[in-house]
Amino acid sequence: MKVLISDSMSAKATEIFNSHPEIECDVITGLTPEELKEKIGEYHGLAIRSSTTVTPEILEAAKNLKVIGRAGIGVDNIDTDVATQNGVIVMNTPGGNTTTTAEHAVAMMMALARNIPQATASMKGGKWEKKRFQGTELTGKTLGILGVGNIGSIVASRAIGLKMNVLAFDPYISTEAADKLGVTLAEKDELLAKSDFISIHMPVTPETRNMIGTEAFAKMKKGVRLINCARGGIVNETDLVAAIEDGTVAGAALDVFETEPPTADNPVLNRDEIILTPHLGASTHEAQENVAIAIAEQISDYLINGTVRNALNVPSVPAELLASLGPYISLGEKLGSFQGQTLKGGIEEITIEYSGEVVDYDIAPVTIACIKGLLGQVLDLNVNFVNAPFVAKERGIKVVEVKSSRSTDFTSSITIKVKTKETESLVEGALFGKSEPRIVKIDEFFLDARPEGNLLFIKNEDKPGVIGNLGSLLAENSLNIAQLHLGRGTVGGEAVSIWNIDTPPSIEILDKVLELPHLLSAKIITL
Repeated sequence: MKVLISDSMSAKATEIFNSHPEIECDVITGLTPEELKEKIGEYHGLAIRSSTTVTPEILEAAKNLKVIGRAGIGVDNIDTDVATQNGVIVMNTPGGNTTTTAEHAVAMMMALARNIPQATASMKGGKWEKKRFQGTELTGKTLGILGVGNIGSIVASRAIGLKMNVLAFDPYISTEAADKLGVTLAEKDELLAKSDFISIHMPVTPETRNMIGTEAFAKMKKGVRLINCARGGIVNETDLVAAIEDGTVAGAALDVFETEPPTADNPVLNRDEIILTPHLGASTHEAQENVAIAIAEQISDYLINGTVRNALNVPSVPAELLASLGPYISLGEKLGSFQGQTLKGGIEEITIEYSGEVVDYDIAPVTIACIKGLLGQVLDLNVNFVNAPFVAKERGIKVVEVKSSRSTDFTSSITIKVKTKETESLVEGALFGKSEPRIVKIDEFFLDARPEGNLLFIKNEDKPGVIGNLGSLLAENSLNIAQLHLGRGTVGGEAVSIWNIDTPPSIEILDKVLELPHLLSAKIITL
């Protein structure tokens, strides 16, 4: 079997591949898309980092390809859906750079506290400005961490070692799990008001995009210092500069940006109070070597033994069962993903109920798919088919699996019920024609919706004009409606609708949607 390494990575990866007599490894970097498309047909495995983009065209040409391995976490450069359709497993290495990224956040915090980059630049300019760069101690200060997943929890442990008080905001972690970490859970506004330093470790979602903006800065303690080594887009960079100018924020350290690299007119480039690094969170020799070793071992293990580890698009299911169980796995993941994007509050319990023919199968992989889809939307973690149950357990989330004998209108159905700290919700799905997934119930509302693409999920009062007003607004903003699915409870009560649209609406358009008469809520969902 042949493996191609098409991006620069540690030579350890090549050594591991070459240690297996069953595998022949080629290292050819810098290929254009056309060159990769021409060569890929002879390879069974492909190892990449971020430079290679695996497009549908390349996948169509990859007639022998069985597995793609990404040395790192992000797989935005791989068309995972087409890979799945072509039976190609996509793997990554979620743990290889966790410590490195956490350490970078701590390093940024220390540099911020002691003005180290600014003082260095001053001295190299021939100055000795000792008073100007007077700093602040970390001992006894309060660090607020937004998101305590794998990286945030390591930052917390390092901060505790520095004798800092740690507050944490994370709706998806239990009090018991927080106690084990040694952090104090707090609501977001409380954390903003009490923290001397704030470090962000959350994913970018419609809810977290621009979460740290003018409104959030107004709630912060005067003189706060901000660190973002998570994702660009969470901090509104223009609002950050304004908060520094008015004295609310004493300084900031950014490793990630809304646009990377930042454009020349980005205001953060012009403030001495802001420390900048070019997305270096995972850039250490150790991290790059770790992910190279990990992906080489994973690809080798799969090609030689059929063992699947850290796969993003397929659970460990015997090949003879995958054809029949696969559609249910896909349905479960879509239902979980849909519900994960509509939840409010921290998850306490997930109940997955199966009815009909599906109960005759080993449904454990389907349950894992439901959990993966759900938690993957609410945690700043790479939740996959391997670690999903562990992630739920680690966060104190109870998972209940039920095989039901109740009769339904479908040959088989899957229902996910989620209890959070604030509310309870339900989503039910079924397969049409044994392969076409549908959402057939949301809470008490029955409907028939395709869980795919860009969705606008609406709750409204059951009044005339809602559909017309919303349709007109979308048309005015050149958003084409592909499909529309309606459901309602009692006449004149509440109703829901799911709009499949070709292009996701911007946050600004979503704000206009919420201003329409009789609208109760609106969510942008991507499946």
